[in-house]
Amino acid sequence: MNKHFDLIVVGGGILGTFHPYHALLLGKSVLQLEKDNFPVGATVRNFGQVVPSGMEAEWFEYGVAGLEIYKSIQQEFDISVQQNGSVYIASDDDECTLIHELKAHYDTIGYTTELLNQEAVLKKYPAIKSSYAKEAIFFPQEISVAPDQMIHRLHQFMQTKFEKYTLKYNSPVTACESKGTGVEVGLKNKTEVFTAEKAIICNGYEFKLLYPELFSESGIVVSKLQMMRSIPMPDVKLEGNILTGLTTRRYESFEHYCPSFKSIKTPEHYEELKKWGIHILFKKAADNTIIIGDSHVYADVNHFDDLGFDLSTHINELMLEEAARIVDFDVRKLQTTWAGFYPQHPTKHIVTYDLDDRIHIRTAIGGKGMTASAGYAAESIKKILC
Repeated sequence: MNKHFDLIVVGGGILGTFHPYHALLLGKSVLQLEKDNFPVGATVRNFGQVVPSGMEAEWFEYGVAGLEIYKSIQQEFDISVQQNGSVYIASDDDECTLIHELKAHYDTIGYTTELLNQEAVLKKYPAIKSSYAKEAIFFPQEISVAPDQMIHRLHQFMQTKFEKYTLKYNSPVTACESKGTGVEVGLKNKTEVFTAEKAIICNGYEFKLLYPELFSESGIVVSKLQMMRSIPMPDVKLEGNILTGLTTRRYESFEHYCPSFKSIKTPEHYEELKKWGIHILFKKAADNTIIIGDSHVYADVNHFDDLGFDLSTHINELMLEEAARIVDFDVRKLQTTWAGFYPQHPTKHIVTYDLDDRIHIRTAIGGKGMTASAGYAAESIKKILC
């Protein structure tokens, strides 16, 4: 196979994959290297919700651009996109105030929204309890994908569409160095070497393997999320991205665009949930299972192991109790539970390093990856390659 490329991208997740995608659209030759047999990180351990409505500033714009990118690919190749919209359900007066204020903001910029009264919420989502739903804000253009399938299908699509695309699984990168006018990337202690004009490192917190000192000083924290999946429930009507009251009290769009956000009080029954970063989301999958979650516990990158890989039964129980307050089906009919891990920065939306004009690190996009990566990578590639 060819050993020299215009671009080498390290990392097979969503952020890593959309960098090659946009480079290929520019006619570049790209080698993408994934350390495992297939992606196993944050890209496949999430809800698969693509919700620009929860973002702020340029990240909202990246998310909107991402919606169009996902939809355009779906027209050519099934990558599991479903357009059932996103809904944020308010359960009390403060949350109703927030969704009205958010609607006012999106109305001013022309991002389509619908305000749903209680009757409309219950008609559209019969599984929601009338005792919970007061009002809701609905975004019809937003989408979801199957997190355990989408990245695999995206790789398949790119392999069939682009002749200049090479993807290698089971290829952990052990060295990435500037050499001459380009970059040299080594696998297996440099027993296999590839060269390129430029390299982009998009392998999450695994970039510590290549640049441990930089990683240690990066300020990155790792978030551990707990999620659950129900048994198939074909009779439960809950299509789309379902976000609830605690989400309105957490997502950055509400914080930045709702004047009342900082003045609302936290009800007593939310205190323990907020302690564990819990906000309840539901996403019905194509197989009629329902993903329920999630929670957030953090550790800095130098103490990532402290998070552990076990699941807290206390956190799961808190989530199930709150979920049962929201929906009328038996949320305890579960077939699996799991934890996801993703890197993020407490003050930056993404961590970037340009080691020189050839090696570029793009990582720690946090929980925005599924929504914003497609749009962000388009701009990132233009800056790096053009």
